[in-house]
Amino acid sequence: MPGLVILAHAPLASALREVAQHTFPECAARIEAVDVAPDMSPETVETLARAALARARNPQALIFTDVFGATPCNVAQRLADGAQVRVVTGVNVPMLWRALCYGDETLDNLVTRALAGATQGVMPVGVTRPQNQAYQPHSDAQDHAHHQQ
Repeated sequence: MPGLVILAHAPLASALREVAQHTFPECAARIEAVDVAPDMSPETVETLARAALARARNPQALIFTDVFGATPCNVAQRLADGAQVRVVTGVNVPMLWRALCYGDETLDNLVTRALAGATQGVMPVGVTRPQNQAYQPHSDAQDHAHHQQ
């Protein structure tokens, strides 16, 4: 079961870990979170990330970051080897939940599942009434107000 590290701008990493603990408390123990504060040097971030990775590895780990090209992602790229440690950027809640649900899979499959969760979890939401809500008829006064004259 690969470990998970969330390396993101503060307070996103901790917030995502809290979401995981809320929804999947039995799986959240294997998640490490590193919040990157604005005043942290890349060297400090790397030291914290290396320690979190060491705690999470089993022997594999998946690192989630928030934004490609930013400090968390740049540090994660230095920690990844492409075989035992992989990096996925653009972390969101559906991605995290998918990784937790399929945590017993291989690292390659976990990356695929996480990416699918991320992309399938982003969609436009209609403004129509959900289909499972009961119909509530309007009174005659309300119906009359809607007639055009």
